[in-house]
Amino acid sequence: MACKVIVVGAVEGHFVAVFDKLANLHAKNSFSLAIVVGDLFKSPADSSSEDDENISSLLNSEITVPLPVYFTLGKHALPPKVIQKLESSEYEVCQNLYFLGKRSTTKTEGLRIVALGGRLDTAITAGISKEKYLPFHTEEDAKALNGANSADILITTHWPTLIRSGSNVDLPIGTPQTEQCVADLCSTLKPRYHFSVSDEAFYEREPFFHLTEDGQPDPMSITRFLSLATFGNSSKQKWLYAFTIDPNATATATITPGTTASPFGVRKRKRQADDNQSFSRFSNGADHYRPTKSARPRRSQPTPQQCFFCLSNPNLATHLITSIATDTYLTISKGPLPTATTFPQLGFPAHVLIMPLTHAPTFSSVSEQEVRSATYKEMQRYRRALHSMLIDKTSSSLGAITWEISRADGIHFHWQFLPAPAELIQKGLVEAAFKVQAENEKYPTFKVKEIGAGTAERGDYFRVWIWYPEKGEAIGADAANGEHTSEDETGETRGREKSLVLSLPAGMRFDLQFGRRVMAKLLGLEVRTHWKDCPQTEKEEQQDAETFKAAFQKFDFSLEE
Repeated sequence: MACKVIVVGAVEGHFVAVFDKLANLHAKNSFSLAIVVGDLFKSPADSSSEDDENISSLLNSEITVPLPVYFTLGKHALPPKVIQKLESSEYEVCQNLYFLGKRSTTKTEGLRIVALGGRLDTAITAGISKEKYLPFHTEEDAKALNGANSADILITTHWPTLIRSGSNVDLPIGTPQTEQCVADLCSTLKPRYHFSVSDEAFYEREPFFHLTEDGQPDPMSITRFLSLATFGNSSKQKWLYAFTIDPNATATATITPGTTASPFGVRKRKRQADDNQSFSRFSNGADHYRPTKSARPRRSQPTPQQCFFCLSNPNLATHLITSIATDTYLTISKGPLPTATTFPQLGFPAHVLIMPLTHAPTFSSVSEQEVRSATYKEMQRYRRALHSMLIDKTSSSLGAITWEISRADGIHFHWQFLPAPAELIQKGLVEAAFKVQAENEKYPTFKVKEIGAGTAERGDYFRVWIWYPEKGEAIGADAANGEHTSEDETGETRGREKSLVLSLPAGMRFDLQFGRRVMAKLLGLEVRTHWKDCPQTEKEEQQDAETFKAAFQKFDFSLEE
């Protein structure tokens, strides 16, 4: 059945007026859906109190969205209030308004819509971006969408490189910013329509056919590229475009006059299996369907071959791995919180991830009890070995903080290990920092308790171990302040520690950077709160890994025969 679609250029916060306009058009034309290309909301940095009030009214359903409207990221980050709503409602801002995600494939009304929002972040040299609401993507994000194989509609913020090549259509402004990865994606998916934005100008290129690998025209794959101006632009350029598309229609075998060859040339395809593997890797909305009150979008969880924490992933950053045992392994953190000079006694960041080999979101989801038990014991063994390294290398001047986020909708559970001055821990400042930050975020209260592998916990949780190296007479687990002795494998007392657990109720928005953010404040490293703000070259990462391995070698039980 044919669908009537209306596409809107960047709205830049004027959604009240745009929705009113859509309501009038929808009453006359009965559109199946609308798509916003570019920014629906104004940049948070430029928002006024009126903009904030309008967003509140929208979230409270006081502003009517007249038909299903889909949007992605443009050049701005989403407003905090919108992000908070999306974290708890999965793509739905309010009735009829849905976030496509920054990198996604959506199927609705029989149409396959592929979206790549934001602009290319050249600071990230490899990998897929994990921030869902910031307006940046990587080349890997674009490549990950190749597995969609085809698209009825492709949406991108920037134009594909060379899109005007071979075209006779005039553009009243200079060519907007282009990206080669967008051109590659268009060439791979061969969408029937490709929409982008260009602020002060409307541009519709001649339709173009794609070429087969032997350079012959493929009349079955015709793409129409259009770029819409911003709503209310001073040049009065076209910001609306309506068309009818039948997702089940058979493509014509003839090329109509005026159609040109693809400006991208021949795009060689990899094996189908490879495309499918790369497609859903950390995708935030891959192959989901239009949300309704009775159905939410389906998220495709990455397989072990696609997970960036699994050894079976061919794209795993193996140069970061420092030790592999029977059920777990160690890897230094990408974009570590400390630098090589933060702890002069060590000379390397020592921000370490303790990873299970089993691909599972939580300990509880590991089906085999034997594997679950062995994994927990070995992760603890690695943690104790790291404690011993700190005692040896720093003369007991550093303690350590280890935290875990256990969420049923996670991807691959793990622990993060970070050194901290023992004096801060002994004075109770680390514990206080976690509790105060939780209170400031209006999270539930931390409880002092030991939960083992956490399998008896009801629901999700955040857990942090606070350890410092102090020898002394053994004290029980129920002693004052909840501290207990920490021992190594020989039974020797190696310090004291405390376990704090924060329950995460269903539907509660939780900051995945919470543990790192608390420690960044304590260590005076607020500018390094997010790993993306701490880029290193591969050579620097390799150097940190080798320095760590040398320091850890005599404590690394995986090297034992």
